[in-house]
Amino acid sequence: MNTSEFSNIDDLIQQHNPFAGHTVVRNSQVWGKSLPDVPSINAHVSDTVFESIHKINQNSMQTVGITVVGEKGLGKTQVISRIRHHYKQTDQVLFIYMGDYGEKLSKIKSKFLETLTSSLRAYGQYEGIMQWQEIATHLINEAKGWNHTAEQYIQRFPDWLNKHSTKAVDHFTDLIFSKQNQIIENPYIIRAILWTLSRPHAIYATYWLSGMELAERQAQDMGLPNFKTGEKEVESFKTTCQILNLVSQYKIPVICFDELDTIHVDELTGFSLVQITASMAKDLFNNIKRGLLLLAMYEETWAQVRSLPQAEAVIHRIASYPQLGQRISLNYLKPDDIIALVSQWLKEFYAQHQVVPPHPLYPFTEAQLIELGKQRPMTRGVLSWCASQWKKDKIDSPANLDVVKPAFENELAEIEQKITDLLEDSDQLAETLAFSFERIIGKTIENVEIKSIERFKQRSCYLHFKINGIENSQPVKIGLAVIQQSGGIAVQAILKQLGNYQRFDLTRGCLVRSKTIGRNARLAHKYLKELQDEKGGEWVRIPEEDIKPLLAIYAVYKNQESYGVKPEQIFDFIEKSELVIKNQIICEILSDPSGQAPDGLIDEDIPISIPPSSDDQDVLKSPIDLGGNFFS
Repeated sequence: MNTSEFSNIDDLIQQHNPFAGHTVVRNSQVWGKSLPDVPSINAHVSDTVFESIHKINQNSMQTVGITVVGEKGLGKTQVISRIRHHYKQTDQVLFIYMGDYGEKLSKIKSKFLETLTSSLRAYGQYEGIMQWQEIATHLINEAKGWNHTAEQYIQRFPDWLNKHSTKAVDHFTDLIFSKQNQIIENPYIIRAILWTLSRPHAIYATYWLSGMELAERQAQDMGLPNFKTGEKEVESFKTTCQILNLVSQYKIPVICFDELDTIHVDELTGFSLVQITASMAKDLFNNIKRGLLLLAMYEETWAQVRSLPQAEAVIHRIASYPQLGQRISLNYLKPDDIIALVSQWLKEFYAQHQVVPPHPLYPFTEAQLIELGKQRPMTRGVLSWCASQWKKDKIDSPANLDVVKPAFENELAEIEQKITDLLEDSDQLAETLAFSFERIIGKTIENVEIKSIERFKQRSCYLHFKINGIENSQPVKIGLAVIQQSGGIAVQAILKQLGNYQRFDLTRGCLVRSKTIGRNARLAHKYLKELQDEKGGEWVRIPEEDIKPLLAIYAVYKNQESYGVKPEQIFDFIEKSELVIKNQIICEILSDPSGQAPDGLIDEDIPISIPPSSDDQDVLKSPIDLGGNFFS
């Protein structure tokens, strides 16, 4: 290699560090482009999963539970990513990945249903076709004896609605339910799945399937009833099992529970995240007809599972293979593994930039990596070492901006992938805002000096937190509640409490919501008018671009151990980047109330266009391009 080429590769090394900010495998990399992988590393784990799925496929096994344990950074999520990408181009499995359990562990079953429906929104074997639409296609083809593609049904759906209104959906629902009623108790699940074939209705159908409440007009138009709020957890688990059993007729559900190693404890029961999740996994094992459950955790987290009441029953289900009640341990990296890992990362990096290095490990040497291997490092430790040793003129003590920024950018990319779901998660949005306000205690914004943040913990309280401060030398106490879900009942309850200043010790109530309130929610509008006109309350919406950085930095904070950053470094990054103090949502919450609904709200009352039903009875006998008389 000549001098000029050598200079170019060193310039590339100075400008790009392929390891920085990529030591943690995130949700988007499990689903999308994965980090470079060496299949031989921890192959015994992925091979066990592949073998189990093969046996389920051959009907020699039905439901399998596998628990993988290993220290932080040994590569648990990377193995899960490998499994996902192994089956990505096939329709053999339905992959479900849960790494976010929400802020309230008491709602974990409804959170899992949201995860399941979100997974099914992902494209399946064909680009542009949701897995929901593939399921709907299977159901129609099986019921009618047809053999059409999802794309054909999607193309024909507008014509069916124009000719027959909802009679086509009614007909298919009745026919499919009569054949599936041993699996599906609730025919509305089938109805909602069929609606995913209609592009304008698909988002509302998957929203309903996830257990969310539709606006009254949307629910009526699509013939989908809303459940009462108090029934949600019970109904969520019933719906989950019915969907999984329906899907398992066509593909094997592979359900992965990751990121279980937090100290998060449910306030009501005192159980930890892993204990609650393991118990739910046991219930899934008992209620689904076939599938694979994969849990990944630290060894010390496994000890929490063993301390559960009736732990043996749980363990025998979440660790049923390859040996009953035994978890599978990840291995430490050997020198050969480290060389293979670093070589693979560099191979992809140099290929991307179309540069040929002087040798495959450049700028490292084989001797360095062998020496590193003597320390029995974790995968994450190797990648962190590579990131820190990448530049020859590196600063020994990098500024906090340089330390946190790659992690922040990694989480920001993650947020981009799932922002639609996050914007519906009121509890997570509220906790993100509370975390953000805690970062600016002592600061003055919009004439409000923030003194403290107080979270509401009353069992019957719908409000999320209170901002205590001083405004124009007077105490100010702003009660805040986030409610992004559709429907008027929950909004009504929240608005009633936001206006109860005496009970909650408030001087101002703040509703955070990006949707209008349905016209038929009369009591909600009454409470809103009282809040804004009589009590000086406020309504703030959440613009997508403004909430993304707050969600991202909160995710870095929650994953600080994985990224190897300290809280003070994160807080310093927030202060120096002015991420919170200049955020428009923060400023709007603290500003003087306008007394008006915010601009840019999503209209809850926009009707979904469904033509009226034809009075011509002959329409029921008219031929359909896809297969003759579909009403016969």
